[in-house]
Amino acid sequence: MVTMSDVARAAGVSVMTVSNVLNGRSNVGADTRLRVLEVVEELGYEINLTARRLRSGRTGTIGLIVPQFDLHYYGELASRISEALAPEGMHLVVEQSGASRERELSALSLARLQQYDGVLLSAVGLDMADLDRIHPDVPIVLLGEQAVPERYHRVRMSNVAGARLATEHLIDRGARRVAVLGGKLSAAHPEMATYRADGWSRALEEAGLPPDPGLVIPLRTYSIAEARGAIADALAGGTEIDGIFAVTDEVAIGALAGLHDAGLRVPDDVQLAGFDNLGISEHLVPGLTTIDPDHAAMVTAALRLLRRQLEDRTAEPEHVVSDVRLIVRGTTRAHGDSVPSA
Repeated sequence: MVTMSDVARAAGVSVMTVSNVLNGRSNVGADTRLRVLEVVEELGYEINLTARRLRSGRTGTIGLIVPQFDLHYYGELASRISEALAPEGMHLVVEQSGASRERELSALSLARLQQYDGVLLSAVGLDMADLDRIHPDVPIVLLGEQAVPERYHRVRMSNVAGARLATEHLIDRGARRVAVLGGKLSAAHPEMATYRADGWSRALEEAGLPPDPGLVIPLRTYSIAEARGAIADALAGGTEIDGIFAVTDEVAIGALAGLHDAGLRVPDDVQLAGFDNLGISEHLVPGLTTIDPDHAAMVTAALRLLRRQLEDRTAEPEHVVSDVRLIVRGTTRAHGDSVPSA
């Protein structure tokens, strides 16, 4: 087994310098850091996280468990967290749960948790009873909209307020038959789709437009492909739509493609708004009007809650809710534009 002493000898530096490089400390010159990292790769040196934890009580690693790797939102989330951890010499490991209860429980098992100093978990499969039975021995912050026991630290979005804001904007720009793509009117356990459908419903009611259950278009995976097909099916079935609130930007991208397939123009024939303000959204043609949930603030809050627990495991739990703002782009009409004639 290659040791830290072997790396130091091959790189012509001290063992302490190797340790500083591997722990991300800033007191090492760039050339020296590069030389050490090249030797680490060449010799195949692997950090023994168990030994590190025994020596310092820390692994230097944070775990992020998300439902799906192939959704843009979680890729951007992982990138933001990794960038925020880097200046501290901390590393991020990302796991995919597949939104499975069993895999989320496995990720929170004692053996798995020992790999991390703390865990950020986007829980989808676990319910209140599952979370209530778990008593992890490392800090955990829950991300997302599932109901959770009060003893957990948690960060979530202003789902109802954001959905309401997006729908109000569509109505303000002249839409009257506004569908909610990916929404759910009710669920045994409230989730993102029900909260965002609630915001959609409230905006319609306040505008004197009774919510039409026929304009609620459910989705199973919130993928681009499924959203594209759902819009095609709704239009083929005769559903009249002049506006769409998509519950995520990913869903909105699918809607944009589905409307194009049907020969409908955005925003002339159908206006469209999403939720998430993904990086890709401003580069669509036309650019996507969307809700910005302040990702930077959410990452800052989640890492702050992890650090609080690392310093004091008895820290009073916090439930943080992000602010939202509307980002207006080309998928909705300019204020005062007339509705195009057929």
